Amino acid sequence: MLSLARKFRPRRFEEVAVQTHVSNTLRGAIARGRVAHGYLLCGPRGTGKTTLARVLAMALNCEQRQENGEPCGTCQSCTRIWSGASSLDVVEIDAASNRGVDDARDLRERAMYAPSGETRWKVYIIDEAHMLTREAWNALLKILEEPPPRVVFVFATTEPQKIAQFAAPVLSRLQRFDFKRISGPEIRARLVTVLAAEAVEADADALALIGRAADGSMRDALSLTDQVLSFHDGRLTVDAVRDALGIVAEDEQLAVLDLVAERRAGDVFGAVARLVDRGVDLGLFLGGFGDIVRAQLAVELG
Repeated sequence: MLSLARKFRPRRFEEVAVQTHVSNTLRGAIARGRVAHGYLLCGPRGTGKTTLARVLAMALNCEQRQENGEPCGTCQSCTRIWSGASSLDVVEIDAASNRGVDDARDLRERAMYAPSGETRWKVYIIDEAHMLTREAWNALLKILEEPPPRVVFVFATTEPQKIAQFAAPVLSRLQRFDFKRISGPEIRARLVTVLAAEAVEADADALALIGRAADGSMRDALSLTDQVLSFHDGRLTVDAVRDALGIVAEDEQLAVLDLVAERRAGDVFGAVARLVDRGVDLGLFLGGFGDIVRAQLAVELG
């Protein structure tokens, strides 16, 4: 059984949540025949970088591509790329485990071979690109300067500053797109659609809680929803989400805030110790605590 994150991974540019500034540009480039040879997709984890790279590969190799550049999402080529199945023309590489100069040279040599058909494109998707060594980037520099026809490199990274540090000359040879964190309301809207397709009812407050825990990552939001559904049958409620994810109730966060306001430092340590003994994730607790403090300041400041 597929996880929600895989089952509901977008198949078309128009289905990609939030990142319309990227998806519209890539779709327009395909429709106008102005596809670049190299792209750098930057942004927080779970915001759609690898997904959009796959949709780009699907659109370039789609057997029934629309005039506006959208892939059909259902032909054999699209289905294989979407599912991550092995393909002669679309290769995904994890730079965290293939980061050396020998790996880069192997990639460079493979890229010199023509695609498998006259209308097809070779697309190399390099995830965690900031993990490549300086020597590996130097080995790729020449092919990025003079790429073979119908070959596209897509580099995805959460830390573009490291690429700038180790391989500044490469950046000028790539089109860079910066992905935005996905807001809570946008995550909730997507979860409503997904859960409706799964025939699962959910409380709005429960979805808001998942949205906060996801911290701007749509993939994390879907994974957390999967986790809650595995833990709890029936309607998705706030209590079910808290129990499954180990999230502390707001009353307990307010109690700690009261201790801080009253300058009872010793009692704060005791309250935190009790949370630790219960196995509470202190990172999530602090995130919720920060939201409460911010809301209180907003009220006080008008």
